Amino acid sequence: MTDPARPDDGPGAALRDTLVVGFGLFPLGLAFGLLLTQSGFAWWWAPLFSLLIYAGSLEFLAIGLLLALTPLAQLAVTTLMVNSRHVFYALSFPLHRVRGPWAKTYAMYALTDEVYAVTAAKDPEELTGRRILWIQVLCQLYWVGGGVVGALAGAALPGRLPGVEFALTALFAVLAIDAIRQRRDVPTPVLALVCALIGLLVVPDQMLMVAMPALVAALIVRYLLRRRRLGGATPATGAAQ
Repeated sequence: MTDPARPDDGPGAALRDTLVVGFGLFPLGLAFGLLLTQSGFAWWWAPLFSLLIYAGSLEFLAIGLLLALTPLAQLAVTTLMVNSRHVFYALSFPLHRVRGPWAKTYAMYALTDEVYAVTAAKDPEELTGRRILWIQVLCQLYWVGGGVVGALAGAALPGRLPGVEFALTALFAVLAIDAIRQRRDVPTPVLALVCALIGLLVVPDQMLMVAMPALVAALIVRYLLRRRRLGGATPATGAAQ
């Protein structure tokens, strides 16, 4: 069970929370479905991927890995590296507001970049367990629905449409811009850009392998310096004082 129902924690509130994300997720699902069927998979692989894997970037990547008959061990390592960022999401995701073992299990399974972006932009006091679960259900429906429609369309279209794989990059760019506008936190994207440039210069073919750890280290250093500047208090405590 989740938190007791409130007037603003049902599907209507979650729909308002996720509508903008849905405009990105559904077309992205379309792109995934198109790419999947035009790569030789049957249309029904789209909902299967989206239910068993349910990780947008990994689903796109899995198409190429499976077509290349990648060994299981390499698939496991790739999955761990691509989705390791979810460990950091879990540190601040309000899972404690979700009640019940089944509800918590689904909340952990359905924690995606988009869900984290939506919940992180909200006042924690506004988020109930019911509202969080509805946000996750709607985000998954946007993605699965788009994937199925795209797969059916892709199966009916002759030839291959170029450029559909760029949809994932476009969505992350939009989410990043929206997060910057919400938080007004300029140093974080600047640090991310610097780390990306360093990774591109050091290892051009594996830029993310250098950029992501560098960004994590930079954020930790930034946090420690900010905490020290506030006299040993956490940023939230210092701000309150």
